[in-house]
Amino acid sequence: MTYRAKVELLYLLGFSLDLVNMFIGTVAYPAVATDLHASVPQLAWIGNAYMLGLTLVIPLGSWLAARLGERRLLCLSLAVFALCAILAGTAPSIEALIGWRLLQGLGGGLLIPVGQAMAYRHCPPAERGRLTARIMAVALLVPALSPTLGGWLVGLGSWRWVLLASVPLAALTLLLAAAWVRSEEPRALPRLDRRGLVLGSLGLSLLLVALSQIAEAQQRTLGIGLLMAATAVLVVYARTARRTAQPVLHWTLLRHPTLRLAMVVYLLVPGTFIGTQLVATLLLHRHGYTPAAIGGFMLPWALASACAIATTRHWLPRIGARPLLSAGMLCQAVGIVLLIGIHPGQAGVPMLAFALMGLGGSLCSSSAQTLAFQGMADDELLPGSALWNLNRQLSFCLAAAVLACVLAVLSSVTPDRAFTLTLLLAAGMTLLPLLLLWRLPASTLTLRTSV
Repeated sequence: MTYRAKVELLYLLGFSLDLVNMFIGTVAYPAVATDLHASVPQLAWIGNAYMLGLTLVIPLGSWLAARLGERRLLCLSLAVFALCAILAGTAPSIEALIGWRLLQGLGGGLLIPVGQAMAYRHCPPAERGRLTARIMAVALLVPALSPTLGGWLVGLGSWRWVLLASVPLAALTLLLAAAWVRSEEPRALPRLDRRGLVLGSLGLSLLLVALSQIAEAQQRTLGIGLLMAATAVLVVYARTARRTAQPVLHWTLLRHPTLRLAMVVYLLVPGTFIGTQLVATLLLHRHGYTPAAIGGFMLPWALASACAIATTRHWLPRIGARPLLSAGMLCQAVGIVLLIGIHPGQAGVPMLAFALMGLGGSLCSSSAQTLAFQGMADDELLPGSALWNLNRQLSFCLAAAVLACVLAVLSSVTPDRAFTLTLLLAAGMTLLPLLLLWRLPASTLTLRTSV
């Protein structure tokens, strides 16, 4: 096995660990609530704490990689991740469980940007479309299979097995990283932007807490207040970062138009689907569809997503990203609008709607994943990966919080049209990146064929 293949495999294993821990736990919440006497907000923080840990540590990736080296940093991250998974799986209280999940996120948060930077650094630009196809296949299969695995483990008799399920994979990845990753030459240690780290961490923490509160009707006022505070802190952080030679997050990388476009696309296409899925679930339930039927609509979504990944791999190097991204946004927007026409007992419409959303969303996400790192020098890949993955984390909750809040407000103002207007808003959000996409020259959106 070549060194490039080993590095790619390590990244995909780390990415799988991250996805498993984000999607496997939901099915265990009822059992956790019974065993640890947890409230609904506390259950929500089992996932939120993990996501918060990921978000807080990602900006430190470049500095820690320079200080420790990528090999030692990966091994340390995997060791912390595995240890905290064991502690979370044996937690005696809900408070301890949430705390260990936060620390597990801190460990897991460095697996993705460091591993991703290594994988793309060792992959020639002309081959990055194939690497992206493998990444997107993992991103498709793991979220689809994790809830099934989690339900099976809960059925064995304990929710704790759900949290412990990632330990063997983490241990295997740790052993492979120690054996495979080469030691590197010492690098000049960048100055740590302590002020930026404090302001950025505080702002992102407030933002994630605010989004989780806004999604709950009873906490919406508090959430809006926290959102205003987060905005103020992040504005101060942005002003500080402009005057800092080596900021904790390298926002100057947004000068690359492909990274800028890819981040907007990921926020407003896959991110909007997360929120749309929540709205669609509530709408389908209102029309009498069973939980099993609602879950089954993800099957056409997954099949269409697989087709989109194969399409992107084949056509992105040939025709560039503009037609694929445009088609993807239009497909997802049409799929969202079709949800408005759902009627009881007619499964064909939601099946078609979810298939179009799967096709469109994956055309966009797989194209964006490849475009994000086009034009970057090798020494820009790690800070660029940090920006990309921070944006990816925010996309999981930002659009969902916006659409949940809009649906709640409209339900009290115009209940008969609440779902229709919310879905139309979601379709409009999906199409917004077209404004940026069609302003860029076509040459910017083609893959480089040489280093």
